[in-house]
Amino acid sequence: MVITKTISLQSKGHCDIIDITPQIEQQLAETDISNGTVTLFVSGSTAGISTIEFESGLLSDFQDMWERNVPKDIPYNHDRRWGDGNGYSHVRASLLGASLVIPFNNKRLALGTWQQIVLVDFDNRPRSRQIMVQIVGE
Repeated sequence: MVITKTISLQSKGHCDIIDITPQIEQQLAETDISNGTVTLFVSGSTAGISTIEFESGLLSDFQDMWERNVPKDIPYNHDRRWGDGNGYSHVRASLLGASLVIPFNNKRLALGTWQQIVLVDFDNRPRSRQIMVQIVGE
């Protein structure tokens, strides 16, 4: 069986990290599927999905890592073409990736004790984000 749902949320941009684990768990709980996989996909080219321990120190470290590796304050050809100043956000999002697959058993996501699912919005402004949730299994 395949069930496709959507989660809508508002982000702040600027490397906003949002824990979406509860929404995914709820989407899974509302199905008749006990075992399988959940595939998540965020639409848009300036956001990504991953897992992380959702703890303030680590979240800060994660944001600092992006600034060290893909800084905001250097020239990007994308910005020259479009003038929107978010070239860095496209590069960051492409490195993180727009999708994630998580197995589940007995309606429980196979996440580690300190592992949460996060949406990271790299854009330079607040955004409305849509996450496709596809649940496959039996």
